[in-house]
Amino acid sequence: MAIVTARQSVVTFFQSRLSIGCRQRIVKMHQPPGVLPAGRNHRQRSLVVLKQPVNRLRRVLGVTVAVALAIGLAGCAGSDTPAAESDEGDNRSATFSLAVQSPPRSLDPVDLDAGQQAFVWSSLYDTLLYRDENGEIQPNAATDWEYSEDGLTLTLTLRDDMTFSNGDPVDSEAVKATLDRNMERTGQQQEKMQYVSSIEAPDPQTVVITFDAHDPAFLFNLTQDGGVIAHPETVDDERTTTNPIGSGPYTLNTDRTVNGSTYVLERRDEYWNAEEYPFKTFTVKVLQDTTAAVNALRSGQVDVASVPANQAASVEGNGIRTQFVPSISEAFINLADRDGTKVPALGDVRVRQAINYAMPREEMVEQLLSGAGEPTEQIFSKKGSAYLEELEGTYEYDPDKARELLADAGYADGFSLSMPSSPVSLNFEPTITQALGDVGIDVVWDAVPAGSANAAVTTGEYAAYFATSASAPPERESTRQLQSAAQNPFNWSDPELDALIQAANAELDQDARAERYQDINRYVTENALFAPLFYLGTTLALKDSIERVGDGTNNFSTIRLYTTAD
Repeated sequence: MAIVTARQSVVTFFQSRLSIGCRQRIVKMHQPPGVLPAGRNHRQRSLVVLKQPVNRLRRVLGVTVAVALAIGLAGCAGSDTPAAESDEGDNRSATFSLAVQSPPRSLDPVDLDAGQQAFVWSSLYDTLLYRDENGEIQPNAATDWEYSEDGLTLTLTLRDDMTFSNGDPVDSEAVKATLDRNMERTGQQQEKMQYVSSIEAPDPQTVVITFDAHDPAFLFNLTQDGGVIAHPETVDDERTTTNPIGSGPYTLNTDRTVNGSTYVLERRDEYWNAEEYPFKTFTVKVLQDTTAAVNALRSGQVDVASVPANQAASVEGNGIRTQFVPSISEAFINLADRDGTKVPALGDVRVRQAINYAMPREEMVEQLLSGAGEPTEQIFSKKGSAYLEELEGTYEYDPDKARELLADAGYADGFSLSMPSSPVSLNFEPTITQALGDVGIDVVWDAVPAGSANAAVTTGEYAAYFATSASAPPERESTRQLQSAAQNPFNWSDPELDALIQAANAELDQDARAERYQDINRYVTENALFAPLFYLGTTLALKDSIERVGDGTNNFSTIRLYTTAD
């Protein structure tokens, strides 16, 4: 997930990818609206401001590249040996190298994230289920799954030919031990187990999970970090944080791995599904300089790199092509203080709506993203069943309407709003500052150290913050965006929304549940719980020998995203 300062945002997008405070001390930065030439109207004023971040963009990092890196679709860095074919003429000895911006914080199952670090752990650990390139849930370690009629019992049937990397069999006791540990230990997985009441292992290949209430997101979680299987006898050992015993398709080559810098993974030929992994060796390298990655691609040292959209044409040719993957994440301002606890103005829906009307989304996409995105006014993924085309246009750019709403709410003279600054928000800050300043809202950006980012948001230090979030099905997005401590730090609730969420969670029919999530989407949009800005895509430059599969519906950071070209 990927919010600038929330538990799953910071952890998912900043502690394991981009850190929210690149500065070493907390400082306050005030960016007042710029002085503009006389005679310009409000739309022209926004256009002027939108041009201001260009030089900062060059100094910091490309926006599109930064977000692509943050959600795990980063360009790939150079491997020790280039992609090649074996002497036998097939591609079973192909190698691949992947660049990420930050190393995994930990490889302990309770601390795993579904962002960039998943390139490493999803190779070391199997998940019970997985999502294919179209986003459909498929068997993996579990060959079958079935819910009871009331949706309160889930029975999983495991494969009988799986082993951990030390040769021990993978069985239901290992799954039960891992899930029990996720429930008991404070970490990334605990919230995903909130509806689980018990886990049983009646025989070696069967796991039975009982719920207090139906959890429609649970199967999705089993395809990612909530579904890994740890070795029960060694999971509490110190080695687990850096070199765990797992059941996945790869193991770490510890002689060639430098923790925090380079992770070299070797395919397990005895793995039950080894034929689906064409890369015998692949390397995950921590490279923060995206320019260096692009240069490495041009010089033939790497297989894939993310590139800014406006540089795509310059890298094409000589065995390199580009591919645009649309709508893999979304950027928005989380208007979290909806009761007005810290900033009373945000407790008025008219103020939140005014903030939405003040946002020049189309200009932001064209001038800050070079067109590599799509403006939106809804928080749910465009690729998910909750998305409604009818909601686009709800908040067309209209600063006059914004000022009118602020005046109606009693804020004709405006108010001040502090938000945390981060590497991802940095390039958008001048535009947001100008757009809100133009309607009377004075924005102050605070630089927050990385170690304090999580606490700063989850404890309610900030009433609003810029965020990016990877696309996910509405079953997961609804919980993450509306109920988690990460996205709802003020523990805000409303009886009408609670009833809509309860109805969606209780609905077992997938089509009917989609309609319930659309109802939630309408409520969230009309009540302006967020100020959505745009869907983000990423531009990849790939060697002709490598293919990136799928259209971005499934953007989980796994080596399954890449394969050798036919």
